[in-house]
Amino acid sequence: MADAAIMHQLAELNISMLGFIFYPKSPRYIIDKIRPNEINKLPDTIQKVGVFVNMPTENIITLAKEYHIDTIQLHGSESPEVCKALSISNLKVWKAFNLTKQNNYEAYSDFCEYFLFDTPSEKHGGTGEKFDWSLLDSYQGSTPFLLSGGIGAKDAEEINQIQHPKMAGIDINSKFEIKPGKKDVELIRNFIDELISPAP
Repeated sequence: MADAAIMHQLAELNISMLGFIFYPKSPRYIIDKIRPNEINKLPDTIQKVGVFVNMPTENIITLAKEYHIDTIQLHGSESPEVCKALSISNLKVWKAFNLTKQNNYEAYSDFCEYFLFDTPSEKHGGTGEKFDWSLLDSYQGSTPFLLSGGIGAKDAEEINQIQHPKMAGIDINSKFEIKPGKKDVELIRNFIDELISPAP
């Protein structure tokens, strides 16, 4: 989210989470775009997810408190120790992984609510490209995951066919934007409807 008015419109849809990027190199960088008090107005039923890339733990905790963030999504090379430090600070923690690499998932499991499987990128996400979803079958861990990376409005049918027992949801972004950070509310509304009530 990088537009407060659209953020509040999306909060009225059947969604569980809204994301806010605190990575300065991202075109969706939230600082100076949405004020903390606007995030604080969001319903308690929606998780407020802050996305961070290799930022010092103390800085993450400070920004989370200032911006009323309750969940931290780590999208860099953060260690299990960083996840632990954040989790004992009463923050929920997600860790992003690239499924094309060998990952020591179990080292993170005790400290992460979810893992996030995204398309590999030197820019730490935001590619608008999908990875090979058949790779999901290689994940045998105990922590539930969210599917991310280039999901678009035409992907609802394929998503509904995924049967992995640990898949807990999806993370959509650039394919639903008018411009970076400004989401197309109607496109998202229609996509959600198709996910919940697929066409016969």
